[in-house]
Amino acid sequence: MDNLKNQLKEKFGFTSFKNLQEPIINNLLKGNNSFVIMPTGGGKSLCYQLPAMILDGTAIVVSPLIALMKNQVDLIRSNNTKDSVAHVLNSTLTKEETEKVKKDVLKKETKLLFVAPETLSKSNTIEFLKEISISFIAIDEAHCISEWGHDFRPEYRKIREIIDQINSDIKIIALTATATPKVQDDIIKNLKIDNLKVFKSSFNRHNLYYEVRAKNNDTDIDLLKFIKLNQNQSGIIYCLSRKNVEDLSQLLNMNGVKSLPYHAGLEKKIREENQDKFLKDECDVIVATIAFGMGIDKPDVRYVVHYSVPKSIEGYYQETGRAGRDGGKGHCLMYYSYKDVEKLEKLLSKKKSSERNIGIMLLKEVSTYAESSISRRKFLLSYFGEKYDPNIYKDHKMDDNSKNDKVKINVKDQLLFLLKNHFTKNKKVQIRDIIKNLPFDEKKGIDEKFWKTIITYAIVEGLLEKEIVDFTSIKISASGNEFILNPKEFYISEDNDFSKSKKIENHSVKSSVVDNELLNKLIILRKEIAKSKSLPPYAIFQEFSLEDMTYKYPETIDEFKNINGVGEGKVNKFGSQFIELIKKHIQENNIEKSDEIVLRTSGSKSSKKLSLIQNVDKKIPLDEISESRGIEFNVLLSELESIVFSGTKLNIDYYVDDILDEDQQEELREYFLESESEDISDALKEFDGDYDEEELRIFRVKFLSDVS
Repeated sequence: MDNLKNQLKEKFGFTSFKNLQEPIINNLLKGNNSFVIMPTGGGKSLCYQLPAMILDGTAIVVSPLIALMKNQVDLIRSNNTKDSVAHVLNSTLTKEETEKVKKDVLKKETKLLFVAPETLSKSNTIEFLKEISISFIAIDEAHCISEWGHDFRPEYRKIREIIDQINSDIKIIALTATATPKVQDDIIKNLKIDNLKVFKSSFNRHNLYYEVRAKNNDTDIDLLKFIKLNQNQSGIIYCLSRKNVEDLSQLLNMNGVKSLPYHAGLEKKIREENQDKFLKDECDVIVATIAFGMGIDKPDVRYVVHYSVPKSIEGYYQETGRAGRDGGKGHCLMYYSYKDVEKLEKLLSKKKSSERNIGIMLLKEVSTYAESSISRRKFLLSYFGEKYDPNIYKDHKMDDNSKNDKVKINVKDQLLFLLKNHFTKNKKVQIRDIIKNLPFDEKKGIDEKFWKTIITYAIVEGLLEKEIVDFTSIKISASGNEFILNPKEFYISEDNDFSKSKKIENHSVKSSVVDNELLNKLIILRKEIAKSKSLPPYAIFQEFSLEDMTYKYPETIDEFKNINGVGEGKVNKFGSQFIELIKKHIQENNIEKSDEIVLRTSGSKSSKKLSLIQNVDKKIPLDEISESRGIEFNVLLSELESIVFSGTKLNIDYYVDDILDEDQQEELREYFLESESEDISDALKEFDGDYDEEELRIFRVKFLSDVS
């Protein structure tokens, strides 16, 4: 035992083992097969890394993700003098790199060889592995074997067959952080391992706080507030799609949060760079799809956000497990909406029936988790076949449901009725069939939702059990039968309701009272600048921009960029003078700025704006642009006006020349140059029918572009 601890200190620098590491390692060193179920952050990797360093030969580690393999190899090499101690063997290697790996393995310098399942299945890999001395095979993320796992990989189901081709006597250690009883059963059956010893740690991550919030129009602002509260801390935000990732990462950067995207659509080099920057604290937040996460070991991640609804509880658990791996506090926040659930259901509808049915069942569990008012910790542990004991862990307030207790109602009688009349010993029943046959009383609020809530609570409290083979079925447990004999009070709370989403109309303008004193000062300054440049005042800033300045009191260039109708060009030209005036006004009047966050956006609007500018640059007639974009001409004009008002030039001479002759253009130029009004209705009155509204607006776009 002391010798093993010495080895641990010598090879990895640790002085003691965590959780079940020591017995697992000893079991492998004795030449026995192992199945390890240990939560994220529990130290699974060491369970095969240390034995690999001690035993003769090379340990083969089957790993599902390139990012995971790279991270593991980097960590192992950092504790050794030679890089040859650990290698990856996957499709990303060149022919020369592959040969180098094989040479190091044959020279017996390599103790750990990380192999992708796709690479493992190739005939040349199998032939190569037959030639070398293998200490054991480690199957990491073993839940990938099961069709019921959250990240099923068909290649994983072939591993047993491949092992038999290499050497059927090779010892195996299979490891996972997320396995329900059903998935565990599936893994064991597939691997066909004799004399298997199972090691199972508690799934309870006592240092993690779990929370679910409604996803709505306010979510981006809410997320930004959340990140600001965790300033300079590392965080991971998971999104459903690559587009979500790109858009959200851009949004965060625009609002002062150092963020990088990560998804499978990025070039390999960029993915690796972004991952490394995150691991080295060169950015605060990584926004990612589920392609990022498995095996990523950054111990000081303080929060994990699910911006989109996860596909399964297993996936959710594993991804939230990236937080607090150093034992410090971690906050796990999910934004939940029925809309996201519907999107996922739609995606599942395109899959083959077996995959679709499993996917829908897993997704329903996520919805139950989000909507239920029961302790989230209790729910998660129950899902993984573990009973939560608050007397042991003392962490029962570490989730939003437990912290913000709702009114509880005693449903002892209803639960007793349910258990006595709808369950017989050891007989499994479909949940939907039970609910269908239960009595409803709308006046008393006893409806389908009410009974579902009772069933959820009964499952989590261990009175009912889900079937391992088919977890749409349930049966009564020994505790349930005991309840029938000795009924006790049983309390539930009403489920969370996410249907009433708060809506907001505009993130960029706060509903506040205009500071008229400041507004007058800004108008005077605008007039002075305009006069010095022989321009009309509205060519500097429009009235609505000045009003926005009185709401937000921008004191820095970054804050000024967040003013409506203000682009980069106008910030650079006029920003400093207006900021100076505003700062002076704040000091003189002892004004306390609101700490309300105002979101600076870009996203789809920015891409539409860019597309419009590109069309104008190509000299496409404005009516054709309007038609191709499927919008009315006056809407297009509004978009063009918005662009030039913010300080971006648009050369629409090609179009203006077609609708107005030289004399008309000169006449309009003189008017707009001398006019102090930005109102088109004033121009219409001035010219009394000589020009229509469209012509005047089009020329104003040209005029503002010319003088800006």
